[in-house]
Amino acid sequence: MSHAKREKLVYTVPDRCRVCYTCVRECPVKAIKIINGQATVMSTRCIGCGSCLKVCSQGAKAVINTKPETISLLEENKNVIACVAPSFAAEFTELDDPGQFVGMLRELGFSKVVEVSFGADLVALKYKELSKERTYISSDCPAIVFYIEHYMPEILDALAPVVSPMVAIARVLREKYGKETKIVFIGPCVAKKAESDEIDVSLTFREIREIFDEMNIRPENIQSMDFDPPYSGKGSIFPVTRGLLNTMGEHEDLFNNNVIVTAGTKNFIEVLREYDEGIFKGKNLELLSCEGCIMGPGMSPNGKLYMRRNAVSEYVNDKLKRLDETEFNKQLEEFKHIDLSQSFQDLDRRTQKPSSAKIVDILQAMGKFEPKDLLNCGACGYETCSSHAEAIIQGFAEIDMCLPHSIERLHKSIDQLNVSNEKLSDAKQALIQSEKLANMGQLSAGIAHELNNPLGVITMYSNLLMEEIPSESENYKDLQLIVEQAERCKKIVGGLLNFARKNQVKSSEVNMVTFCKHSLDITIHPENIALEFNSNISDPNAYIDKDQMMQVLTNLLKNSVEAIPQGGKIQLSLNGDEHNIYIEVKDNGCGIAEENMDKIFMPFFTTKGLGKGTGLGLPLIYGIIKMHKGDISVKSNNNPEKGETGTVFKLRIPRINSN
Repeated sequence: MSHAKREKLVYTVPDRCRVCYTCVRECPVKAIKIINGQATVMSTRCIGCGSCLKVCSQGAKAVINTKPETISLLEENKNVIACVAPSFAAEFTELDDPGQFVGMLRELGFSKVVEVSFGADLVALKYKELSKERTYISSDCPAIVFYIEHYMPEILDALAPVVSPMVAIARVLREKYGKETKIVFIGPCVAKKAESDEIDVSLTFREIREIFDEMNIRPENIQSMDFDPPYSGKGSIFPVTRGLLNTMGEHEDLFNNNVIVTAGTKNFIEVLREYDEGIFKGKNLELLSCEGCIMGPGMSPNGKLYMRRNAVSEYVNDKLKRLDETEFNKQLEEFKHIDLSQSFQDLDRRTQKPSSAKIVDILQAMGKFEPKDLLNCGACGYETCSSHAEAIIQGFAEIDMCLPHSIERLHKSIDQLNVSNEKLSDAKQALIQSEKLANMGQLSAGIAHELNNPLGVITMYSNLLMEEIPSESENYKDLQLIVEQAERCKKIVGGLLNFARKNQVKSSEVNMVTFCKHSLDITIHPENIALEFNSNISDPNAYIDKDQMMQVLTNLLKNSVEAIPQGGKIQLSLNGDEHNIYIEVKDNGCGIAEENMDKIFMPFFTTKGLGKGTGLGLPLIYGIIKMHKGDISVKSNNNPEKGETGTVFKLRIPRINSN
């Protein structure tokens, strides 16, 4: 017997896959490959157990569709026999009579409908005969056979050299009804589609339901009919756990407790590993990939195990009551000569285990440097972090599948986004402020030019009149006041021109450490205010307009002094890199109110008392910094409930001015 060639027995429906790694977790041979976050079934590794089909809540896993082959076979051939797995009783529980299911298949066009369980009766006799010679591993479950052929070929000789009930009944039917007979198996198993080339087509119960719906075949419109011979006996109990033993007429303590019975993917693999280690020496193993065939992936989803077991038991009990023992034994005698043997192939598909060094490299790439970092949480679908690392090296998995690693990266990304968002917000505010100040600069330049001429005339004629009037005259004092206020206006206009960047930058090389220290030395401050200078710069030289930049620092330091009348500390910090000088003036004074932050660089805006400030200091600073192609930013807090009060001005000045 050869396996049927079925590529992509199980495959992924990409649009439905939500990348939850449940299929990876449940696949006993890790035949799921993750590529760019997308799960793909690797046909070369798949054993057809259908675990991924059963656990995928999104329906992202699908089995090869053999419905078109079945319909085509029925249309082209008159002699097509349906072989029905005995678990049909657990699938079609809604039917009043099992005979309705037979009638529905006949309505589809099958010439005969036969139970696979007669093949199970024959196989059970063969097992009983073999068990007298030596111990074996049952070979009726194709997923178990595929697993041993692909992943444990060293124990191939332990597999019972007996075909499955499906193949056994196929051999019986071809002898009884002719070699040209076409056979369609209908059952709960996905692996059956690839088990044997002696079956023309294999359908699941889900698929036959879909065909019934497409052909509008309803049980209420169908006459109940009996199965065609050969009729089966206890073989109908085959699909439940321990079904083989029951069909053989034995119990689990067969031959003084030398039978190990287990079901489920995790259980059968563990038993096989222990068997290979010699733990079950002298034991027969009855293994099923599913929890009995009644829970196979080809069954309708969400079925209840014990309800299905009960449905099969009731069906078998009812059938055995009506069984003609004489006729049944006659059939067994008629077909006892049928060859039920099969051989197995060494199809080893195991991958070479990566070196420990490579595994360590991958673990470290996932942020796992110490044993305590190996959480083995299983979120990636692999039992251990090391097995996940091996899969990554083999190209089956990705680093991002590690949930703790992804969460940590996400936290870092969020932190980076928060920093970027803060910088973007600051840049946005600076841009808005720049637009406002640019407009104010244009306006200021226009006003300054318009005021300069009349102020010059007022000053000139006031001075001329003062020369003609005696100094003790009352009018002389009035003219003196006019000249004084006109001069004040000229200074204000000069400040406006500076703000509007009409001055030129006369750059020269300056030692910024010496420069900053000098600005502190000339700062007038009371004794209750401490001045502090911090420098962390390797190359202190920069090209700046020394006079203008001194005006910037003295203005900022003067503002800080005035902001802490009760005493405090002012820090002047100097830093730099290859391209820029960074100056920071920080005080722990009263701070600036939040509502005033976007106004502080506006001309004539001041928070100082009447007559104590013109509101041109910070606009002048802003203009000078911009003329140096630099930036200025400010952060301040005037609310003690939010933390320490104070203000920080940060300046960035290019080392070389391009003006």
